[in-house]
Amino acid sequence: MDDISTGSLIVALMVFLVLSAFFSIAETSMMALNRYRLKHLVKTGNRGARLAAQLLSRTDRLLGVVLLGNNLINAAAAAVVTYLTFRFFGESELSLSLGTLAVTFAILVFSEITPKVIGATYPERIALPAAYVLTPLLKLVYPVVWFVNLFVRALLRLLRLETGPDAQSHKLTQEELRTLVLEGGNFLPQKHQKMLLNLFDLESIAVEDIMVPRSQIEAIDIGASAEELRRQVGTSNHTRIPVYQDRIENIVGVLHVRKFLNMAEADDLSPERLRQITREPYFVPLGTSLLTQLQNFQEQHDRIGLVVDEYGELMGLVTLEDILEEIVGEFTTQSPLATNVRFRRQPDGSIIVEGSSLLRDLNRRLGTHFPIGGPKTLNGLILEHFEDIPEAGTSMKLGDQPLEIVQILDRVVRSVRLLPRDPP
Repeated sequence: MDDISTGSLIVALMVFLVLSAFFSIAETSMMALNRYRLKHLVKTGNRGARLAAQLLSRTDRLLGVVLLGNNLINAAAAAVVTYLTFRFFGESELSLSLGTLAVTFAILVFSEITPKVIGATYPERIALPAAYVLTPLLKLVYPVVWFVNLFVRALLRLLRLETGPDAQSHKLTQEELRTLVLEGGNFLPQKHQKMLLNLFDLESIAVEDIMVPRSQIEAIDIGASAEELRRQVGTSNHTRIPVYQDRIENIVGVLHVRKFLNMAEADDLSPERLRQITREPYFVPLGTSLLTQLQNFQEQHDRIGLVVDEYGELMGLVTLEDILEEIVGEFTTQSPLATNVRFRRQPDGSIIVEGSSLLRDLNRRLGTHFPIGGPKTLNGLILEHFEDIPEAGTSMKLGDQPLEIVQILDRVVRSVRLLPRDPP
């Protein structure tokens, strides 16, 4: 009779340890679930995910039922071990200490650490099936959980801790979203991943980082002769051309080439007629972020903006295509003139570039690593480095990029030779 009773107690102890392990693994897997993956599963109609989402919407109730069951079972297991210890070793302080150590070791290994490690490693595989058990169990013991949570909520209010839905919401910052995109490389094509990362950068990039400098703006003088106007428009690589009067700083409008060609057939190219078909210039303040300017282009129904500083001086030109290239990369429809003239590869592996080239453009097209926090052009970066006008033939190294100044004209670095970088 004693043997049967002892065997039953041992079986009961094993059952308690298994149940305790279930509550531990269910708690850990529930809390380790990816909330965004869970929302996706709910949208696809997964019933286990829906039950898990309902449980996680009120973590106080979920933890209440899990810890209630876990603590009751652990207490029962401790009582059984104490009884078995007294039966085999007698009632003494030594046997009580040995029993306490034994039950603590068993609970830690079999009911706490091992299940929690498994639950944290495979949260989705365990949490969704466990939700089918925890949901009815919560309904069964809800009165007890509700009563216990009364004291819990009172204590939290006393500590001035928020526990509502807002406190449980998982809102990602921009940097966290960037990390998610980077970690999603196995699921996103590299091209798509790069586009998403470029979108995050639009807020930190200003129009002056990508604008065409004033000295490189292709524009026409409204007072030029008819033949000169036809020649300039005929050789233009753009569909929209700024129009100025007397000097480039005095922009009076933007001309669409199609409208000009229609008017040119009528042989009426007077300044008055040109003003009628030009669109009013759209000015963009220096320092405007690309994301803001993209929205402004959409609201203004425009594709070209003239960048001005705080004094109204013309600094450059930015287009919708320039911003889109920051997101998707270079367009294949880009003018060959703009690509070949500014970057000329030499037989020895070096590259001749114009000093007015934008640093961001060089980094993107040629894979250089010029800093973009200061000057925006290669000429500006070189002048900042020397704090003087260098001479042609001067060699230097900016970061890891060796280069040689080829031509200086009018106190401006006109052309630079980029030499091959040393291997890392």
